[in-house]
Amino acid sequence: MSLLVVQHQDSCPPGRVGQWLTEAGVELDVRRPYAGDALPDDLSGHDGLLVLGGEMSCGDDEAAPWLPAVRELIRTAAKGATPTLGICLGHQLASVALGGEVAVNPAGRTLGVLTVSPTPELAQDALFATAQGGPVAQWNNDVVTRLPDGAVRLADNERGDLLLARLAPAVWGVQGHPEADLHVVTGWAVKDSGSPAVVGIDLPAVLGAVKDAQPQVDATWRPVAQAFAALL
Repeated sequence: MSLLVVQHQDSCPPGRVGQWLTEAGVELDVRRPYAGDALPDDLSGHDGLLVLGGEMSCGDDEAAPWLPAVRELIRTAAKGATPTLGICLGHQLASVALGGEVAVNPAGRTLGVLTVSPTPELAQDALFATAQGGPVAQWNNDVVTRLPDGAVRLADNERGDLLLARLAPAVWGVQGHPEADLHVVTGWAVKDSGSPAVVGIDLPAVLGAVKDAQPQVDATWRPVAQAFAALL
């Protein structure tokens, strides 16, 4: 099983999701277009697509000129029913690529460990069903404000923000970061420390919550990664 992985920056690697997929027998073809890697024109030769997070917005085509190609790959995956998972920015890119809308969260930036609060549809979902009630780290400014036509809202967080969605029959998105361990999130905190975006936010407390939640995050999201591998 070969999975095309689009990584948008060094600080947002496949992380634990990549580890769990590898353990499940998936070969990761990681492309880093910011470092000069080419993206394929289609998904021939790949059994699935994983689009990771990044600090840019999903419409930041000037700063990240590969984003149009990523959106086109997502549309190709949806048309071909190729299993696809978008994480944070990847979730937003998939939503926009398929006709939804993304905007800056009017409630402000989301930082910390939040909880999967399911809709009734989550229990029957082929990918995310086991995630209900579990924790996940979030570190985002933007949110999906309108889902694509035919998409299914699967879960919110306790702030009422969209957290999980089935964006097309074989395309899923998670606004959180199940792949990010304490080391990765600490890197984000160090970079953001002192910026206006985190004024009033207790970053040591956020990192403490990420550390404490690690075992439960692993227990919640490893089965999701295994379910995704089974779809490939």
